[in-house]
Amino acid sequence: MSTLYFPAEWERQRMMQLTWPHAGTDWAYCLDEITDTFTALAEAITRYEPLLIVTPDAVSTLHTLGQRLTTDALQRVTFCECPTNDTWARDHGALTLLATDGDRNGMRLLDFRFNGWGEKFPSSLDNAINRHLSASGILDAPLENHDDFVLEGGSVESDGKGTVLTTSQCLLAPHRNQPLTLCDIEAELKRRLHASRIIWLDHGNLTGDDTDGHIDTIVRFAPGDTLLYVTCTAPADEQYADFQALEEQLQGLRTSNGEKYRLLPLPMPAPLYEDGQRLPATYANFVVVNGAVIVPTYGQPALDQEAADTIGKAFPDRDIVMLDARQVVRQHGSLHCLTMQLY
Repeated sequence: MSTLYFPAEWERQRMMQLTWPHAGTDWAYCLDEITDTFTALAEAITRYEPLLIVTPDAVSTLHTLGQRLTTDALQRVTFCECPTNDTWARDHGALTLLATDGDRNGMRLLDFRFNGWGEKFPSSLDNAINRHLSASGILDAPLENHDDFVLEGGSVESDGKGTVLTTSQCLLAPHRNQPLTLCDIEAELKRRLHASRIIWLDHGNLTGDDTDGHIDTIVRFAPGDTLLYVTCTAPADEQYADFQALEEQLQGLRTSNGEKYRLLPLPMPAPLYEDGQRLPATYANFVVVNGAVIVPTYGQPALDQEAADTIGKAFPDRDIVMLDARQVVRQHGSLHCLTMQLY
Protein backbone atom coordinates (compact mmCIF):
# COMPACT_ATOMS: atom_id res chain seq x y z
CA MET A 1 0.00 0.00 0.00
CA SER A 2 1.42 3.40 -0.96
CA THR A 3 2.04 6.17 1.54
CA LEU A 4 1.97 9.91 1.00
CA TYR A 5 4.80 12.41 1.16
CA PHE A 6 5.35 16.14 0.67
CA PRO A 7 7.54 16.38 -2.47
CA ALA A 8 10.60 18.51 -3.09
CA GLU A 9 10.09 21.26 -5.63
CA TRP A 10 12.60 19.78 -8.08
CA GLU A 11 10.43 16.71 -8.66
CA ARG A 12 8.65 16.53 -12.00
CA GLN A 13 5.87 19.11 -12.27
CA ARG A 14 2.66 18.97 -14.28
CA MET A 15 2.25 22.75 -14.47
CA MET A 16 2.98 26.01 -12.65
CA GLN A 17 0.29 28.35 -11.32
CA LEU A 18 0.28 32.16 -11.52
CA THR A 19 -2.48 34.38 -10.15
CA TRP A 20 -2.62 37.39 -12.46
CA PRO A 21 -2.52 41.06 -11.34
CA HIS A 22 -5.42 43.40 -12.05
CA ALA A 23 -6.66 46.87 -11.14
CA GLY A 24 -8.40 45.59 -8.01
CA THR A 25 -5.12 44.44 -6.45
CA ASP A 26 -2.43 46.37 -4.60
CA TRP A 27 -0.60 46.52 -7.95
CA ALA A 28 -2.99 49.16 -9.31
CA TYR A 29 -0.42 51.95 -8.99
CA CYS A 30 2.13 50.08 -11.15
CA LEU A 31 -0.12 47.70 -13.06
CA ASP A 32 1.59 48.08 -16.45
CA GLU A 33 5.04 47.45 -14.97
CA ILE A 34 4.05 44.39 -12.93
CA THR A 35 2.07 42.96 -15.86
CA ASP A 36 5.26 43.15 -17.93
CA THR A 37 7.07 41.19 -15.22
CA PHE A 38 4.29 38.59 -15.01
CA THR A 39 4.38 38.23 -18.79
CA ALA A 40 8.15 37.71 -18.72
CA LEU A 41 7.71 35.11 -15.98
CA ALA A 42 4.96 33.37 -17.99
CA GLU A 43 7.25 33.34 -21.01
CA ALA A 44 10.06 31.77 -18.97
CA ILE A 45 7.81 29.12 -17.43
CA THR A 46 6.19 28.05 -20.72
CA ARG A 47 9.61 27.30 -22.20
CA TYR A 48 9.80 24.39 -19.77
CA GLU A 49 6.30 23.32 -18.72
CA PRO A 50 2.59 24.16 -18.95
CA LEU A 51 1.22 27.18 -17.11
CA LEU A 52 -2.04 27.70 -15.22
CA ILE A 53 -3.22 31.30 -14.92
CA VAL A 54 -5.90 32.30 -12.43
CA THR A 55 -7.45 35.61 -13.42
CA PRO A 56 -10.77 37.50 -13.14
CA ASP A 57 -10.59 38.32 -16.85
CA ALA A 58 -9.22 35.54 -19.05
CA VAL A 59 -9.87 37.40 -22.33
CA SER A 60 -7.84 40.44 -21.25
CA THR A 61 -5.04 38.29 -19.85
CA LEU A 62 -4.87 36.21 -23.03
CA HIS A 63 -4.66 39.40 -25.09
CA THR A 64 -1.76 40.62 -22.95
CA LEU A 65 0.11 37.33 -23.27
CA GLY A 66 -0.59 37.13 -26.99
CA GLN A 67 1.51 40.24 -27.56
CA ARG A 68 4.61 38.49 -26.27
CA LEU A 69 4.24 34.71 -26.17
CA THR A 70 4.48 32.55 -29.27
CA THR A 71 1.52 30.53 -30.46
CA ASP A 72 3.19 27.36 -29.18
CA ALA A 73 3.73 28.91 -25.76
CA LEU A 74 0.12 30.12 -25.57
CA GLN A 75 -1.06 26.58 -26.27
CA ARG A 76 0.64 25.57 -23.01
CA VAL A 77 -1.45 28.04 -20.98
CA THR A 78 -4.67 27.07 -19.17
CA PHE A 79 -6.93 29.73 -17.68
CA CYS A 80 -9.23 29.60 -14.68
CA GLU A 81 -11.47 32.64 -14.40
CA CYS A 82 -12.45 33.63 -10.88
CA PRO A 83 -12.31 36.69 -8.60
CA THR A 84 -9.06 37.31 -6.69
CA ASN A 85 -7.73 39.65 -4.01
CA ASP A 86 -4.08 39.55 -4.98
CA THR A 87 -1.39 37.55 -6.76
CA TRP A 88 0.60 35.47 -4.25
CA ALA A 89 -0.08 31.94 -5.51
CA ARG A 90 2.63 30.45 -3.29
CA ASP A 91 0.56 31.25 -0.23
CA HIS A 92 -3.01 30.61 -1.38
CA GLY A 93 -2.21 27.69 -3.68
CA ALA A 94 -2.83 24.06 -2.79
CA LEU A 95 0.01 21.95 -1.40
CA THR A 96 0.52 18.55 -3.02
CA LEU A 97 1.06 15.18 -1.38
CA LEU A 98 2.32 12.46 -3.72
CA ALA A 99 2.17 8.69 -3.35
CA THR A 100 5.50 7.01 -2.68
CA ASP A 101 4.77 4.34 -5.30
CA GLY A 102 4.07 6.96 -7.98
CA ASP A 103 0.36 6.15 -8.24
CA ARG A 104 -1.33 9.40 -9.29
CA ASN A 105 -4.64 8.07 -8.02
CA GLY A 106 -3.15 8.25 -4.54
CA MET A 107 -2.07 11.90 -4.61
CA ARG A 108 -3.86 14.58 -2.60
CA LEU A 109 -4.10 18.39 -2.72
CA LEU A 110 -4.30 20.19 0.60
CA ASP A 111 -6.37 23.37 0.84
CA PHE A 112 -5.19 25.19 3.95
CA ARG A 113 -6.77 28.40 5.16
CA PHE A 114 -5.15 31.53 3.77
CA ASN A 115 -5.97 34.54 5.96
CA GLY A 116 -3.80 37.29 4.48
CA TRP A 117 -0.65 36.53 6.50
CA GLY A 118 -2.30 36.80 9.88
CA GLU A 119 -5.28 38.95 8.86
CA LYS A 120 -3.10 41.80 7.56
CA PHE A 121 -4.79 41.99 4.14
CA PRO A 122 -8.11 40.99 2.52
CA SER A 123 -8.00 37.31 1.57
CA SER A 124 -11.45 35.75 1.27
CA LEU A 125 -11.38 35.59 -2.55
CA ASP A 126 -7.88 34.12 -2.65
CA ASN A 127 -8.83 31.60 0.02
CA ALA A 128 -11.51 30.30 -2.38
CA ILE A 129 -9.26 29.90 -5.45
CA ASN A 130 -8.41 26.25 -4.83
CA ARG A 131 -12.09 25.36 -4.64
CA HIS A 132 -12.67 27.16 -7.95
CA LEU A 133 -9.83 25.18 -9.51
CA SER A 134 -11.19 21.92 -8.17
CA ALA A 135 -14.71 22.66 -9.39
CA SER A 136 -13.35 23.52 -12.85
CA GLY A 137 -11.68 20.12 -13.13
CA ILE A 138 -8.19 21.64 -13.59
CA LEU A 139 -6.95 19.96 -10.43
CA ASP A 140 -6.64 16.25 -11.17
CA ALA A 141 -6.56 15.03 -7.57
CA PRO A 142 -8.93 15.21 -4.59
CA LEU A 143 -8.85 18.55 -2.76
CA GLU A 144 -8.78 18.05 1.00
CA ASN A 145 -10.27 20.79 3.16
CA HIS A 146 -7.83 21.97 5.84
CA ASP A 147 -9.62 25.25 6.54
CA ASP A 148 -9.19 24.69 10.28
CA PHE A 149 -5.45 25.36 9.98
CA VAL A 150 -3.69 28.47 8.65
CA LEU A 151 -0.67 27.64 6.50
CA GLU A 152 0.96 29.51 3.63
CA GLY A 153 3.02 27.61 1.07
CA GLY A 154 5.92 30.03 1.45
CA SER A 155 6.24 29.11 5.11
CA VAL A 156 7.23 25.46 4.54
CA GLU A 157 10.05 23.91 2.52
CA SER A 158 10.39 20.16 1.87
CA ASP A 159 13.37 18.00 0.94
CA GLY A 160 11.03 15.29 -0.38
CA LYS A 161 12.43 12.86 2.18
CA GLY A 162 10.29 13.68 5.19
CA THR A 163 12.02 16.82 6.49
CA VAL A 164 10.19 20.15 6.46
CA LEU A 165 11.88 23.49 7.15
CA THR A 166 9.93 26.37 8.65
CA THR A 167 10.43 29.43 10.84
CA SER A 168 9.23 30.02 14.36
CA GLN A 169 8.71 33.73 13.72
CA CYS A 170 6.07 32.98 11.07
CA LEU A 171 4.15 30.01 12.36
CA LEU A 172 4.00 31.44 15.88
CA ALA A 173 3.03 34.93 14.69
CA PRO A 174 -0.30 36.44 15.81
CA HIS A 175 -3.59 35.54 14.12
CA ARG A 176 -2.35 32.29 12.59
CA ASN A 177 -3.17 29.27 14.76
CA GLN A 178 -3.40 30.51 18.32
CA PRO A 179 -3.62 29.19 20.97
CA LEU A 180 -1.58 26.29 19.52
CA THR A 181 1.98 26.06 20.84
CA LEU A 182 5.08 25.23 18.81
CA CYS A 183 4.75 21.60 19.84
CA ASP A 184 1.09 21.58 18.81
CA ILE A 185 1.88 23.13 15.42
CA GLU A 186 4.73 20.70 14.84
CA ALA A 187 2.41 17.79 15.47
CA GLU A 188 -0.14 19.24 13.02
CA LEU A 189 2.50 19.78 10.33
CA LYS A 190 3.75 16.22 10.68
CA ARG A 191 0.23 14.81 10.51
CA ARG A 192 -1.07 16.95 7.66
CA LEU A 193 2.10 17.04 5.53
CA HIS A 194 3.07 13.43 6.30
CA ALA A 195 6.46 14.67 7.50
CA SER A 196 8.79 12.75 9.78
CA ARG A 197 10.54 15.78 11.23
CA ILE A 198 10.22 19.58 11.35
CA ILE A 199 13.26 21.86 11.52
CA TRP A 200 12.49 25.24 13.07
CA LEU A 201 14.71 28.20 12.18
CA ASP A 202 14.69 31.15 14.57
CA HIS A 203 16.62 33.83 12.66
CA GLY A 204 16.81 35.56 9.29
CA ASN A 205 13.70 37.73 9.10
CA LEU A 206 14.22 40.20 6.26
CA THR A 207 13.51 43.86 6.90
CA GLY A 208 10.32 44.83 5.06
CA ASP A 209 8.92 41.29 4.97
CA ASP A 210 5.22 41.31 5.86
CA THR A 211 4.83 37.52 5.93
CA ASP A 212 6.44 37.34 9.39
CA GLY A 213 9.44 35.47 8.01
CA HIS A 214 8.63 32.92 5.33
CA ILE A 215 11.25 30.23 4.89
CA ASP A 216 11.31 30.69 1.11
CA THR A 217 12.86 34.14 1.54
CA ILE A 218 15.89 32.92 3.49
CA VAL A 219 16.66 29.16 3.16
CA ARG A 220 15.81 26.67 0.40
CA PHE A 221 16.41 22.96 -0.04
CA ALA A 222 18.25 21.70 -3.11
CA PRO A 223 19.20 18.16 -4.20
CA GLY A 224 21.94 16.28 -2.39
CA ASP A 225 21.11 17.54 1.12
CA THR A 226 22.00 21.07 0.07
CA LEU A 227 20.77 24.27 1.69
CA LEU A 228 20.92 27.57 -0.18
CA TYR A 229 20.69 30.42 2.31
CA VAL A 230 20.89 34.20 2.47
CA THR A 231 23.93 35.76 4.13
CA CYS A 232 24.64 39.27 5.36
CA THR A 233 28.33 40.17 5.39
CA ALA A 234 28.10 43.93 6.08
CA PRO A 235 28.41 44.61 9.85
CA ALA A 236 26.73 48.00 9.39
CA ASP A 237 23.58 46.37 7.99
CA GLU A 238 20.69 46.30 10.47
CA GLN A 239 20.18 42.61 9.61
CA TYR A 240 23.78 41.53 10.16
CA ALA A 241 23.49 39.97 13.64
CA ASP A 242 20.28 38.12 12.80
CA PHE A 243 21.70 36.57 9.64
CA GLN A 244 24.96 35.65 11.38
CA ALA A 245 22.81 33.79 13.91
CA LEU A 246 20.94 32.09 11.06
CA GLU A 247 24.19 30.87 9.53
CA GLU A 248 25.33 29.49 12.89
CA GLN A 249 22.04 27.65 13.30
CA LEU A 250 22.35 26.14 9.80
CA GLN A 251 25.89 24.99 10.51
CA GLY A 252 24.56 23.03 13.48
CA LEU A 253 21.80 21.26 11.55
CA ARG A 254 22.05 17.62 10.54
CA THR A 255 20.22 15.56 7.95
CA SER A 256 17.95 12.69 8.94
CA ASN A 257 21.03 10.48 8.56
CA GLY A 258 23.06 12.60 10.98
CA GLU A 259 25.24 14.23 8.31
CA LYS A 260 26.02 17.91 7.88
CA TYR A 261 24.14 19.75 5.18
CA ARG A 262 26.00 21.11 2.19
CA LEU A 263 25.68 24.87 2.73
CA LEU A 264 25.76 27.28 -0.22
CA PRO A 265 25.60 30.97 0.80
CA LEU A 266 23.72 33.47 -1.32
CA PRO A 267 24.61 37.16 -1.24
CA MET A 268 22.19 39.74 0.09
CA PRO A 269 21.19 42.33 -2.51
CA ALA A 270 22.16 45.91 -1.82
CA PRO A 271 19.21 47.67 -0.13
CA LEU A 272 16.23 48.63 -2.29
CA TYR A 273 13.64 51.10 -1.04
CA GLU A 274 10.05 52.13 -1.79
CA ASP A 275 8.73 55.31 -0.15
CA GLY A 276 11.65 55.21 2.27
CA GLN A 277 10.95 51.64 3.39
CA ARG A 278 13.50 48.91 2.81
CA LEU A 279 12.22 46.11 0.62
CA PRO A 280 12.85 42.38 1.33
CA ALA A 281 14.90 41.62 -1.78
CA THR A 282 16.28 38.08 -1.69
CA TYR A 283 17.92 35.64 -4.08
CA ALA A 284 16.54 32.68 -2.13
CA ASN A 285 13.13 33.26 -3.73
CA PHE A 286 14.00 31.38 -6.93
CA VAL A 287 11.54 29.21 -8.87
CA VAL A 288 12.30 25.59 -9.79
CA VAL A 289 10.63 24.36 -12.99
CA ASN A 290 11.22 21.29 -15.15
CA GLY A 291 14.72 21.68 -16.53
CA ALA A 292 15.44 25.17 -15.19
CA VAL A 293 15.65 27.47 -12.19
CA ILE A 294 14.33 31.03 -12.56
CA VAL A 295 16.47 33.34 -10.43
CA PRO A 296 15.28 36.80 -9.31
CA THR A 297 17.60 39.70 -10.11
CA TYR A 298 17.63 43.23 -8.73
CA GLY A 299 19.59 45.38 -11.18
CA GLN A 300 22.86 44.62 -9.39
CA PRO A 301 24.93 42.80 -12.04
CA ALA A 302 27.75 41.46 -9.86
CA LEU A 303 25.49 40.23 -7.06
CA ASP A 304 22.85 38.97 -9.49
CA GLN A 305 25.48 36.88 -11.28
CA GLU A 306 27.00 35.60 -8.04
CA ALA A 307 23.58 34.41 -6.89
CA ALA A 308 22.84 32.78 -10.26
CA ASP A 309 26.20 31.00 -10.23
CA THR A 310 25.65 29.71 -6.69
CA ILE A 311 22.17 28.44 -7.49
CA GLY A 312 23.64 26.81 -10.59
CA LYS A 313 26.00 24.83 -8.35
CA ALA A 314 22.99 23.47 -6.48
CA PHE A 315 21.13 22.60 -9.70
CA PRO A 316 23.92 21.73 -12.18
CA ASP A 317 21.61 19.80 -14.51
CA ARG A 318 19.20 22.72 -15.07
CA ASP A 319 19.25 25.92 -17.07
CA ILE A 320 19.62 29.08 -15.00
CA VAL A 321 17.20 31.79 -16.17
CA MET A 322 17.67 35.26 -14.68
CA LEU A 323 14.57 37.46 -14.43
CA ASP A 324 14.25 41.02 -13.12
CA ALA A 325 12.19 41.00 -9.91
CA ARG A 326 12.47 44.68 -8.98
CA GLN A 327 8.80 45.33 -9.71
CA VAL A 328 7.70 42.32 -7.64
CA VAL A 329 9.66 43.32 -4.55
CA ARG A 330 7.81 46.65 -4.50
CA GLN A 331 4.96 44.68 -2.93
CA HIS A 332 7.35 42.84 -0.59
CA GLY A 333 7.66 39.52 -2.42
CA SER A 334 9.63 37.96 -5.24
CA LEU A 335 9.31 35.32 -7.96
CA HIS A 336 8.78 32.21 -5.86
CA CYS A 337 6.04 34.00 -3.93
CA LEU A 338 4.12 34.44 -7.20
CA THR A 339 4.16 30.77 -8.19
CA MET A 340 2.83 27.39 -7.08
CA GLN A 341 3.73 24.13 -8.75
CA LEU A 342 1.25 21.34 -9.42
CA TYR A 343 2.60 17.79 -9.81
